[in-house]
Amino acid sequence: MGKYTGKKAVVIGGTAGIGLATVQALLEGGAEVLLTGQTESNLEAARRELGSQAHVVRSDAASLADINALGRLVEEKLGQVDFVFINAGFCKLEPFEQVTEAIYDQTFGVNTKGVYFTVQRLAPLVHEGGSFLFMTSVADELGYPTLSVFSGSRAAVRSFARVLAAELLPRQIRVNAVSPGFIRTPTMGIYGASEEEVTAFVKEGEEITPMKRIGSLDEITQAVLFLGFDATFTTGAELPVDGGLSQL
Repeated sequence: MGKYTGKKAVVIGGTAGIGLATVQALLEGGAEVLLTGQTESNLEAARRELGSQAHVVRSDAASLADINALGRLVEEKLGQVDFVFINAGFCKLEPFEQVTEAIYDQTFGVNTKGVYFTVQRLAPLVHEGGSFLFMTSVADELGYPTLSVFSGSRAAVRSFARVLAAELLPRQIRVNAVSPGFIRTPTMGIYGASEEEVTAFVKEGEEITPMKRIGSLDEITQAVLFLGFDATFTTGAELPVDGGLSQL
């Protein structure tokens, strides 16, 4: 039996990067997982790669209609669940004077509105003693140029973790956040990034991170699963996984 045999999990934004790595670790541990994404190529790749324990669903994290439909599907496919990881996010590097209303609305729609209403819809489906985990970022603490809108959206999610942890205490549902620094993913978390921009972002991460390297998918996935299942006396917290970037 695997570590997560008998467990049921939902991963919002699970078709690439940190989300997909988390799904793979959960499946390897024996869990049944429902994951969402929006990019059709990523959805198809996930369907081909993942086994029958994975339910791959197209869902817009910023759409209330999709969130409501997702709740019905989770109930149909999984019933009650043990863990919900809300990983979907949108980040575009823009100097503040170039930020448009459309970029602002898209960033807050996915990163903030989507998080809040996904918890509202799925909380009744989480077992007593289960957990939610939010993806935040070192950007919610650091004054990083070109990330003003993204930073604000992630700071809001950090506050959600505290308040929703308090609201869900009567059901012993834990709510935490994981805050990554530079983590090696295909896009480094930046929407529309070119290969050159990704390379430059990696180089910058290696230079400014106190540990002088960027993190691996395995390192962030271990933190996600620790908060999701093992940290049974932790709620309302944000765990930095950033090589000391936000701490030193």
